[in-house]
Amino acid sequence: MKLGLMFANTVWGASAEGAVAIAQAAEAGGFESIWTVEHVVVPSGYESKYPYDPSGKMAGGAEEFDLPDPLIWLSYVAARTSTIKLGTGILILPQRNPLIVAKELASLDALSGGRMICGIGVGWLEEEFDALGVPFHDRGARCDDTVDVLRKAWTGQKVSHASAFTTFTDCISLPRPANGTVPIVVGGDSPAAARRAGRLGDGYFPGNGAIDHLRGRIDIMRRAAGGGPRPRRDRDLGRRRRPQCGRHRGPRRGPAGRGRHPLDARPDAARPGARHRRSPLRPPRRLTQGFWV
Repeated sequence: MKLGLMFANTVWGASAEGAVAIAQAAEAGGFESIWTVEHVVVPSGYESKYPYDPSGKMAGGAEEFDLPDPLIWLSYVAARTSTIKLGTGILILPQRNPLIVAKELASLDALSGGRMICGIGVGWLEEEFDALGVPFHDRGARCDDTVDVLRKAWTGQKVSHASAFTTFTDCISLPRPANGTVPIVVGGDSPAAARRAGRLGDGYFPGNGAIDHLRGRIDIMRRAAGGGPRPRRDRDLGRRRRPQCGRHRGPRRGPAGRGRHPLDARPDAARPGARHRRSPLRPPRRLTQGFWV
């Protein structure tokens, strides 16, 4: 089982001091990976429903908060760490130019010694797409097409591509990723996201950690990947878990019995009756049993 720290570029981690402290503490504490989140803008008064909170709003309804660009944030902490893997959890892939993001990801991976994990998603905030001038309705197809472009560009060879979204001929993108490619982990909680993980992904990062819910999504992923009783051996499974406060209780195994378990670095008081509690984020004193204490 691998432990990862998610929401790392938020709140205290959005500052230069906090970014380095979180990343170095996570690395020293044995975390396998550290994960960022992304929004280019937050349109004030947005009406799209945030799918991961009953309120339909992210960040407790806040609209004004620091959220550094994930790839720039990861580049910054890559220079101050040496072993921890660097994950986007997730990059809103349809919003980005395919060749530019291919170059950015390959460059960061090459310069960090092969530590990049590219977590991708299609996004949910329609007003953000409108602000960026990117169509919202075809974001799934655009995401799939971008994954194809990424893997072509990372070959370092002369490649061409023609689709409804991107067309280029005989282009070479260098440097290549350190290991020839960057793992692509598909994020999202919908059946479509699970199918995309099975068809295109090297891993799956669902947004809901409830075991029964996960079983259904992982079954969908497996069927999309070929219908076997187990996921492919090279497919990585992630499950969101939040740190348990005040007790050194290890995370339970997910449905597949192994995989990556990102932990929540965001501050939030425990709600009465909540199944999980989130640790208040503060400058870390130490890491114990894979949790902030």
